[in-house]
Amino acid sequence: MTSPASPGALSDLRVVELGQLIAGPFCGQLLGDMGADVIKVEPPVTGDPMREWGQGSEKVHWEVIGRNKRSVSANLRVPEGQALVRRLIATADVLIENFKPGTLEKWGMGPDKLLAEQPGLIIARMSGYGQTGPYSDRAGFGGIGEAMGGWRYIVGEPDRPPSRMGVSIGDTLTASYGCMGVLAALHHRERTGQGQVIDAALYESVLQVMEGLVPEYAASGYIRERSGSILPGVAPSNVYRCKDGEFMIGANKDSLWKRLAAAMGRPELGDDPRYATHIARGDNQTELDEMIEAWTGALSVDEVEALMIEYSVPAGRVYRAPDMIADPHFQAREAIIEVETERFGPLKMQSSFPRLSGTPSGVRRPAPSRPGQHNAEIYGGLLGIEAAELERLGAAGVI
Repeated sequence: MTSPASPGALSDLRVVELGQLIAGPFCGQLLGDMGADVIKVEPPVTGDPMREWGQGSEKVHWEVIGRNKRSVSANLRVPEGQALVRRLIATADVLIENFKPGTLEKWGMGPDKLLAEQPGLIIARMSGYGQTGPYSDRAGFGGIGEAMGGWRYIVGEPDRPPSRMGVSIGDTLTASYGCMGVLAALHHRERTGQGQVIDAALYESVLQVMEGLVPEYAASGYIRERSGSILPGVAPSNVYRCKDGEFMIGANKDSLWKRLAAAMGRPELGDDPRYATHIARGDNQTELDEMIEAWTGALSVDEVEALMIEYSVPAGRVYRAPDMIADPHFQAREAIIEVETERFGPLKMQSSFPRLSGTPSGVRRPAPSRPGQHNAEIYGGLLGIEAAELERLGAAGVI
């Protein structure tokens, strides 16, 4: 496990995380990676469902999303559990939750009550449709946000139904915007002492990254459609087949196209009216891609890569996990690190990003191996609850 010399930029902050699955917990992971003391509240016994999620025979996604956190258990459906967590929130700077809107209020922990008691508290709320509006009480997962936010419709081949990206991008985008909101709210609190609520909706987080999709329609009635591996009008930018694999080339700028044409041994194409400008290349996108693939198809990936480096054309291999682990650049920058986990021993995973020069982020503790692992440490040490009372709460199913 990497152990940064710095405790992290947020080491003086305490975060209570009530969320489950991805959106709320990924926000907690981001803050924890930056040094915050993240206390995750899980249901007794079963814990966060993420403990059993992931691909492959070993479900290890939890080891990433649960890192840099301590776990306590509490049954939020009973008054004693709610009261216990309210005591815990009273020690915190930030509260994260991603329940269906109205759930916190039902449990007596709505923002109005919490902020009345703690004016400086920052509450990050992540949900499918946001805390207001006619759809706010609907259940929503990341895929639903991707569909409503416009992402799903444009992903896939034109003659097939919409496809998914392969990861839960709606959830992680929402978590990232939630984290961004927390950092902005902390800056505001530093100046005013006042906390606030961050309302991050899944569909709006996806909508935020949809580039010109809405104004294109508003200005000219243009509706983006599924286009497979290309972005219409942006060329050349595609994955091209080589003799022994596939290779991504992005030369969708006039000067870059000239370099690629020279690398192909056909410098005259750089000034050819059919390809010389961004608009012209977009109009002739299909034939341009076919011409480039006819060239790459006669070469190996290594040969194409060497030419792209020589002519300074943005390009790269299409990686899978084993390729990333073996790559010397990943290794040199420690983009993938090995964490000593409690359940699986040494486990490779992505490092903490972005990189801060003065207060580096990092993995300071592995994911807790069981729900409530730190009950005695936090409920006893932080809240001062006696061991006998903790034993009673456990026997009653509260923790």
